[in-house]
Amino acid sequence: MQSPIDSLGMGKALLDLPRQIERSFDESKKISGLPDAAKVDQVVILGMGGSGIAGDIVKAIATPLARIPIIVSKGYECPTFVSSRTFVVAASFSGDTEETLEAAGAASERGAQIMAVTCGGKLQGAAENWDGSIHLVDSLIPMPRCAVAAMSLPVLVAMDLIGLIPDVETEVQGLLRTVRERCNSIRDGLDTYRSIAQKIGNKTPLIYGGGDLGQVAATRLKNQINENAKIPAFSNVLPELCHNEMAGWGSSSEMATVNMEVVHLRHDYEHPRLAARFDFNESVALTDRVEVTTVNAQGPSALA
Repeated sequence: MQSPIDSLGMGKALLDLPRQIERSFDESKKISGLPDAAKVDQVVILGMGGSGIAGDIVKAIATPLARIPIIVSKGYECPTFVSSRTFVVAASFSGDTEETLEAAGAASERGAQIMAVTCGGKLQGAAENWDGSIHLVDSLIPMPRCAVAAMSLPVLVAMDLIGLIPDVETEVQGLLRTVRERCNSIRDGLDTYRSIAQKIGNKTPLIYGGGDLGQVAATRLKNQINENAKIPAFSNVLPELCHNEMAGWGSSSEMATVNMEVVHLRHDYEHPRLAARFDFNESVALTDRVEVTTVNAQGPSALA
């Protein structure tokens, strides 16, 4: 029986993440039919929602390692530069996401080298017709937003197999150790996520991350709150928000009455100047009597 607090069973899905990582990584190493690195000038990842976040994760992790551009495209359109020298990943958990199907179809017409990451559906059949690579995701995963490892790891492994990025296995092993430790903490009641959730309570979260990695984390948390808690939540990234969104802070006494909570997501891969930006953002929020919660990432690598 599901808990009335967790009617969707997200807690169980979270605790199943180490198994999902292991299985996804092992199965991903079997991907075949991939192009040669010398024939790839750019990588484009297509996807929406809980499947599309995989592209954001891959871009944040792989861009510092790759010598070619990695572009995430969310929508019906395929980027106009896509050609026979583009490695296109179409990510759709169900295989029936209409935006991804249309964009992937356009990529195929331009001769792109396509890999589908999916449980099946129309995308599997289309990829077979396109002579593309196919990685089938575990269909027992309950919903796309629970499949974050199953959707993102195959893309990272494929890029490693092609020769576009190095040594994904070391990254994955570090990720697995970290996730296992966090899951054990949750089982033992030692994790802080419950207290953070209670502090946010019925407030509207404004979730801020630093740089590309922090932006992905902020987007992911926002999306999880939107879909699981069914409440509004918003995200942005430093330093960009310092040039626009922060102009709305400290400028009106009405801000003090808005029921908001700022959440800062911090990590060890931030640009050195971002620490001062986070401190300033916190001071401005507190001036408007908006509380700030800071969550510090743990793990030996960017992926972890």
